Amino acid sequence: MTRLDNVVAHFAQPAQPTPTHRRGTTLPPHRLPHLPGQVAIPEQVRTPGPSALERFNHTPADLTRQALLTCLRSLRWAQRLTDHRPYPDLDALLAASDEAAYDLTAADLAEALAGETLPALPDDTYGVAHTALNAAHAAYEARFGHLFVISQAGAHPDELLDRTLEGIRSRLTNDPEEERVVVAEELRRLAKERLTTHLTGPKPRL
Repeated sequence: MTRLDNVVAHFAQPAQPTPTHRRGTTLPPHRLPHLPGQVAIPEQVRTPGPSALERFNHTPADLTRQALLTCLRSLRWAQRLTDHRPYPDLDALLAASDEAAYDLTAADLAEALAGETLPALPDDTYGVAHTALNAAHAAYEARFGHLFVISQAGAHPDELLDRTLEGIRSRLTNDPEEERVVVAEELRRLAKERLTTHLTGPKPRL
């Protein structure tokens, strides 16, 4: 026998004797026999992380205010929502958002409007209808002294341009006080939509 044969023989497993009896039925993999001292491993349950609302409720106040100001640029509105935490659910938070928005003064609305941008439209819209949109926005700003704001919730992307132009033209007939009421309502809707998106993510586009 060579040296290599000796090494192989040293690690070889001894031959197993031929069983003289048949094995019984094995237990299903998920069960254990009831033997003394045998403990089943408990099922591992993953603990879910905090929800977006829970994080909102417990984030430091200054960070919460900054996040809220991206929804509506009103310090009074953001401070009020921050101070009334925690909220039990999203509906309670949105109801508080509405209530705070309804209580904004004329100065608060001016502050919020100063932080707004033109209505969001598809990327190519301002190129396609550049002249019409510019003229409509210019006429609106000349009459009321601030940007045109409108909630486009639920509108199909193909409808956004027409709805914007129609909204500007119809609201140009308002007097300043009538338009202030309309603007306050549109800002309330926008704040609610943005707050919902902040906590739940954007809805899929139609």
